[in-house]
Amino acid sequence: MVLDVFERNGNTPLNHKQVAAKLNVHDPESREIVLEILKDEAKRNVLKQVSPGKFQVVELKTFVEGRVDMTADGSAFIVTDDPDETDIFVAPRKLRTALHGDRVKVYVYAKKTGKHKEGEVIEILQRRKMEFTGIVKMSDRYAFFIPDDRKMLHDIFIPFDEINGAKNGIKAVAEITDWPADAKNPVGRIKHILGEQGENDTEMNAILAEYGFPLQFPKEVEREAEQINEVITNDEVAKRRDFRDVLTFTIDPFDAKDFDDALSFKKLENGNYEVGVHIADVAHYIEPDSALDKEAFERGTSVYLVDRVIPMLPERLSNGLCSLRPKEDKLCFAAVFELDNDANIVNEWFGKTVIHSNRRFTYEEVQEIIEAGEGEYSEEILKLNELAYILRDRKFKHGAISFETTEVKFKLDENSKPVGVYVKERKDAHKLIEDFMLLANRKVAEFVSKKGKGKHKYTFVYRVHDAPKPDALNSFAQFASRFGYRVNTKSDREVARSLNHLMADVEGKKEQNVLTQLAIRSMAKAIYTTKGTSHYGLAFDHYTHFTSPIRRYPDVMVHRLLLHYLEGGQSANAEHYEKLCEHSSQMEKKAADAERSSVKYKQAEYLQAQVGNIFNGIISGVTEWGMYVEIVENKCEGMVRLRDISDDFYTLDEKNYAIIGQRKKKIYRLGDEVRIRVKQVDLTKKQIDFSLVQE
Repeated sequence: MVLDVFERNGNTPLNHKQVAAKLNVHDPESREIVLEILKDEAKRNVLKQVSPGKFQVVELKTFVEGRVDMTADGSAFIVTDDPDETDIFVAPRKLRTALHGDRVKVYVYAKKTGKHKEGEVIEILQRRKMEFTGIVKMSDRYAFFIPDDRKMLHDIFIPFDEINGAKNGIKAVAEITDWPADAKNPVGRIKHILGEQGENDTEMNAILAEYGFPLQFPKEVEREAEQINEVITNDEVAKRRDFRDVLTFTIDPFDAKDFDDALSFKKLENGNYEVGVHIADVAHYIEPDSALDKEAFERGTSVYLVDRVIPMLPERLSNGLCSLRPKEDKLCFAAVFELDNDANIVNEWFGKTVIHSNRRFTYEEVQEIIEAGEGEYSEEILKLNELAYILRDRKFKHGAISFETTEVKFKLDENSKPVGVYVKERKDAHKLIEDFMLLANRKVAEFVSKKGKGKHKYTFVYRVHDAPKPDALNSFAQFASRFGYRVNTKSDREVARSLNHLMADVEGKKEQNVLTQLAIRSMAKAIYTTKGTSHYGLAFDHYTHFTSPIRRYPDVMVHRLLLHYLEGGQSANAEHYEKLCEHSSQMEKKAADAERSSVKYKQAEYLQAQVGNIFNGIISGVTEWGMYVEIVENKCEGMVRLRDISDDFYTLDEKNYAIIGQRKKKIYRLGDEVRIRVKQVDLTKKQIDFSLVQE
């Protein structure tokens, strides 16, 4: 508090009486304490005495704000808002009640610990979360709640009158309600019960609750969805371009329930082709600021767990009104292109359409037609594939990067237990759809970005991907060279070209996943923003998300803004939309984390039956306490703990992505092949432990 006075007063020199007055303390005893503090802080070089009795802070940047990143031992690093500032180390007893992810104000000491400055939390500005999933442990008079989150290091004390019917050992969601100043543990209440540990539904719902996704829609939202009129009136059709007589179809996974994009295809008399990318007109059905709209915004995205989809919109919209089902009239927002034989755009048009899909294709069916050269609508599909190839080729020539990660899918039995693992393949049918979606996204973004000039650019929601930081790229290039791959980092175009060569060469090889994941990690993260327009990975100067409004809220915003501008509206408020973009980016990250968590759970469940079995693996990550190994055969990942490798004392060599034995100098590097035995599986923690099989 004393130091805060200096900060608030611009570091003006003050004596102990002035500081006490600003703290509103006037009794002699308190003034004396203030004087003691000033003298103590001067001894520690935090303050300096600039004239007799008057003090000033040595370095005004003594207070910083940032987010708490907890470590396993209870200490934390505060990640500040300044990217050039190093993280600040905070010892456990100086954290107060700060939890992982909280936004805090920290007082920074002048001294350093190693390469980090040290500090203490003086104020919690914003809690990241107050709700946790975990296990209820009962005693005679009270209960404790043990959170699943490994970075939540405090159990929550639950008084008996806040137990909400929970039984010992049950999995539940608890909320922190209070944290008394003198208490070691926070106090909370059981908010709702999830079920028995280890049951599939319990564990999947726990993952959703942990990342803040609601398990059901509020009644008001469901009611609003039910009240929407599904009749497409003649008046509505009259406002739109009618494509009901033009060949139109959807191409989706075999198990898809919502179809939010369709392609229309027509050969024109001049020999060119008209390709329409028709997207479900979600914004037509959702009024801004309605309960439906607010709920969709809060969720931000649909969440795809291993065995279920948690939709952004209630089922009546996502699988009904807005889903472009075959043989039904549907309302769309479209990007329609006239393409010549070389896939050059001769004309483009954006606007509202009405369609009638002739056929619902699965990717497998379209792939069969492409490979066999025959089948229903084969002529049209083959032409679309030909045009998609040209678009794709052009994209890579312009410097786009092709990341083909291996996506693991589980074969589940009727109880959602994993009985097999397979790798999902992306073939021409997937890429055909992708290339036309990319075209629509890019052209919509270009169209809006050309409106207004300089400072008067029109506000829009872009999907932006920055160029990677040079040092991250250089360390990746160094690592790839160990496998004989060369990455040229001279220019963006060269980086893209050599990364594409690498990705093509590595396909199907054992090191594919490790190298692809590392390459992706060296890239910046794509985000939603109004501030930039370009997408490094795709090599597009302008890019947005227009094609999936059933499952992504930013696409709904894009539809609204595009319509507003097509109707001659003025530029929207950039500050307002930037806030919406920030929230959308955060929710996208949470959804990705939840999806990853469900995969980890299923991997652990799958390997439970394989404890004791030996597999070939690839080292996929290294940390100071162990190395992650991915099993080649089923892509499941677990950890070999350093303390379990008995032939030497191993330490981490961070720079070289390696673990090195101190005596015998044996090296285990990222990407090395190893033989492992499945040692143990902890389902509740989603942890898989391996032991090395020493040859």
